[in-house]
Amino acid sequence: MTDPAPDLVPVTLLTGFLGSGKTTVLNNLVRQPELADALVIINEFGEMALDHMLVAHSTENLVMEMSNGCVCCSIRHDLVKTLRDITWRYSRNGERWFKRILIETTGLADPAPIIHTLMTHPRIAPQYRLDGIVATVDMGTVMDTLDHHQEAIKQVAMADALLLTKSDLVAEERRGPLLHRLDAINPAAPRWEVRDGEIAAHQVLGLGLFDATGKTPDVARWLNEASYAVQSTHAHAHEHEHEHGQHHDENRHDDHIRAFCFTIEQPIAEDSLTNWLELLADFSGSNILRVKGIFNIEGTARPVVVHGVQHVFHPPVTLPAWPSEDQRSRVVFITRDVSRELKDFIERANHVLATGALS
Repeated sequence: MTDPAPDLVPVTLLTGFLGSGKTTVLNNLVRQPELADALVIINEFGEMALDHMLVAHSTENLVMEMSNGCVCCSIRHDLVKTLRDITWRYSRNGERWFKRILIETTGLADPAPIIHTLMTHPRIAPQYRLDGIVATVDMGTVMDTLDHHQEAIKQVAMADALLLTKSDLVAEERRGPLLHRLDAINPAAPRWEVRDGEIAAHQVLGLGLFDATGKTPDVARWLNEASYAVQSTHAHAHEHEHEHGQHHDENRHDDHIRAFCFTIEQPIAEDSLTNWLELLADFSGSNILRVKGIFNIEGTARPVVVHGVQHVFHPPVTLPAWPSEDQRSRVVFITRDVSRELKDFIERANHVLATGALS
């Protein structure tokens, strides 16, 4: 187990589908004093991005990386090179001046490979940590976008905060179904309505478990298993109704996002956590989008937290103390396209945690 390292440079990922207003939001953010010590990286796809010239005129702390070829591969390669080199390329008086990084991704990007880079690359992971994923959502087009683009669903599902843009263009009677659909995909992320790109920086920064000041980790906000528990209950009810032909709405959108929340009352053996992590790492399916957990380990008074994206996991981190009197182990799986195989796997993983048995 490792101790938290607040001296790592926090990275905020700004994502969202094409035309959802990321650049307008970014242009507003870079003008705020909270980002005066931030380096902004624009990881765009194509040969030119004229919209981003507006951002370039707003800040000197800007790195523009243009990618061609396969979106995921090119962006990931360029991002590694940029993060590897920026300390010396953009140093002042020979020293790193920036205290955080804000990355705006292309609207076509799956956020998972970028997060994997931050978590696992041998030259990147020792220097940076994911502070949060922020996704812009165009309320005028979100229904159609989610219907036709899996990337957009993953961007919403994996986000720690959602910025609702162009909501003033949506008729009042349409707002309910739109918000209900976002609730079904990601009930735990706070949502902020954004007009003309205006959003306070503090609403999109510090979304991770740790911050650079070393304050007490906000586990309750980060885990937020209560929100997912409500979603799990609703999903189970829908599945039950469908199986029995009761009250099934054929027009109801289903984006195939489900969350599974587990609570283990008794302390677990450290070997059980090790076996659990090995089991998850060996599971090759990409439909486990995120895993968050806090664990009560036998023989220690301090809790351990784990964060994973698909099959890639941060090393377990030991917190200074329990954040509340609730010292039960809790874990949340956020999944896509739940098959019987995936359900069986999650149940098996829960059994491993509770008992330590791999069979």
